Amino acid sequence: MAKKLKLPPISEELVLSRLRFENPWWISGKIDPEYHKMQPRLYFGLLHQLVSETGVKRAVVLMGPRRVGKTVMMHHSIQKLLDDGVNPEKIAFISIDNPIYLYMGLEQLFSLVRKAVASDDLSDWYLFFDEIQYLKDWEVHLKVMVDSYPRAKIIVSGSAAAALRLKSNESGAGRFTEFMLPPLTFHEYIQLKKLDHLIRPSSIAWNGNVNKFFTSSHLTEVNKHFIDYINFGGYPEVIFSETIQANPGRYIKSDIVDKVLLRDLPSLYGIQDVQELNAFFTTLAYYSGNEVSLDVLSKSSGIDKNLLKKYLEYLEAAFLVRVIHRVDDTAKKFQRANFYKVFLTNPSLRSALFAPLEATDDLFGSMVETAVFSQWIHRYWFTPWYARWTNGKFQREVDMVGLDNKSLKPAWAVEVKWSNRYYERPEELKSILQFCEKNNLKSALVTTIDKEGTIEKNGITLNFVPSSIYAYTVGVNTLEIRGKL
Repeated sequence: MAKKLKLPPISEELVLSRLRFENPWWISGKIDPEYHKMQPRLYFGLLHQLVSETGVKRAVVLMGPRRVGKTVMMHHSIQKLLDDGVNPEKIAFISIDNPIYLYMGLEQLFSLVRKAVASDDLSDWYLFFDEIQYLKDWEVHLKVMVDSYPRAKIIVSGSAAAALRLKSNESGAGRFTEFMLPPLTFHEYIQLKKLDHLIRPSSIAWNGNVNKFFTSSHLTEVNKHFIDYINFGGYPEVIFSETIQANPGRYIKSDIVDKVLLRDLPSLYGIQDVQELNAFFTTLAYYSGNEVSLDVLSKSSGIDKNLLKKYLEYLEAAFLVRVIHRVDDTAKKFQRANFYKVFLTNPSLRSALFAPLEATDDLFGSMVETAVFSQWIHRYWFTPWYARWTNGKFQREVDMVGLDNKSLKPAWAVEVKWSNRYYERPEELKSILQFCEKNNLKSALVTTIDKEGTIEKNGITLNFVPSSIYAYTVGVNTLEIRGKL
């Protein structure tokens, strides 16, 4: 009878050596220079505010898709703590996905951290656990840590956003504070590229549920960067690398999409046919911004409709897509959601799967709409709708509708266009004019390529704003609102 192969356990000294390597500030007082030279995202201040709230006995759960900068943001937060005079030996960072920590719980890791710095003190610690989803039953471990070590501030990160949210809601009620970090907004892209001088505040107000308004006298240059943002702008590492932009499929597809579809989702949800899931996502990505029906997709693919519905939920959980639901011309919701739009959470995912688009390509308008919706997705507490209805023998549609939270009546409407045509011919905007008339809206917003101004039509004020400026504006206002929540 063959003997079972027994692997020797990983030595404690090897683990302690790894912990010291991951925490260079224990010796130098500074984070790794590679992290230090990276610009902080605009969301950093909001996260660090939660990290520094030591009086609140809650763990911070930093969620978001792959490669949006969660690990970098954690290191920037560590540097801010160091700058504020926190003892370096009271700050620990542990990357849970490292195989050396396999089968180790958070409490055991905390014990080893204290051994690595020769400290028995349990108070005033800042513990950062990266990629927490690789620890089985992580939410149970985290709950125990919060209860057992009330004088330690614990921050964890994970990539499978909705799966983390679901588990944290079930097991961490009152103990976890969630912080969502989505892909870059166009506002952040402009800021990181140091292009703020191209856009300035505007004294002209237009609706679309924004409080601050912007304009630009450099629209040609702004639009050039908006096109680059659509093709490459979702991820901090990509926007500064011409090498990655020359072959986005190699980086974005393999490191962001494939790892989620082939590894994260199958392990989380027990998916058997990963190629089927991959094909479904590829179809949705190609038609991002278009209306879909699971009935039609099921017939064309041969995949059971209920399974497709689950796949869609999984893709939303991984923050790859967002489902937008439909209302009719009176903003009434449909009892059965047979049709809806599916948007990529960032348009650059499409260029990674297929190829970067030119501004003149037929599908570029859908990517502009995807880019605009991706700015709204950062408002995780609010989701816009779209309207579609039949008017005689014509199908009418309005791209984006905001419903009042209390009355559920339309508060605003937006038509996303990558064209100047309707600025010259506003009478052709029959759908949004009809929607406004029927719902007593006195104004609406229409995006363009580079035209801006106000036109009265049928008693409705149509505010024309370049798509790039509107996307930037939504990002600015969203960041400000999140700071107040």
